[in-house]
Amino acid sequence: MEQVAITERMRAEFPDEILSSYSNQGQTAVIVRPGRIVEMLRWLRDSDDLRMNHLRSLCGVDNARRKDPGLSRFEVVYNLYSIPLRHEIRLRAEVGDKDPAIDSVVGLWCGADWLERETYDLMGIRFNNHPDLRRVLLPEDWVGHPLRKEYPLKGKVEWAGMTELLEQVKELDKFGFDPEGHAHGQAGPDQEEEE
Repeated sequence: MEQVAITERMRAEFPDEILSSYSNQGQTAVIVRPGRIVEMLRWLRDSDDLRMNHLRSLCGVDNARRKDPGLSRFEVVYNLYSIPLRHEIRLRAEVGDKDPAIDSVVGLWCGADWLERETYDLMGIRFNNHPDLRRVLLPEDWVGHPLRKEYPLKGKVEWAGMTELLEQVKELDKFGFDPEGHAHGQAGPDQEEEE
């Protein structure tokens, strides 16, 4: 099914949830309200003529510099694909400006677990009813969300855990730890042995 036809089916099924749609370079995107996102995605997945059974990707976007004042700053993007029918669609769910949040889709695709945690960790978008929403890439005591537009490129102070981490590295050095896997005291393939 063509992406425009999928969009029209969505408009007929969820008329109050579709804010707009557009096509760019062969990819159609549908901008939606977040309130019924799980219901919309379940419908796309389970409808016999759509069968969007594969969540290709899920990510957060910070559109702080977007010029369209009618849309919110943060959004969650879902790229869906039908393996049996070989068609695709992109949904962009608007999730607000101040305290961005949306319902989790882990119940639909278990692979969304990591993607939602990563989006929470790096962008600060919360996923309601997520089974284990906590940081996945950064330490639990990290302050802020590094993919937000206002996040500084370099902070005024080091991360609080950096001193502890450097101490752990020194401790490992006592045991001849080599991240390249060379035996302690032996030269690596790019090093000459000392005489």
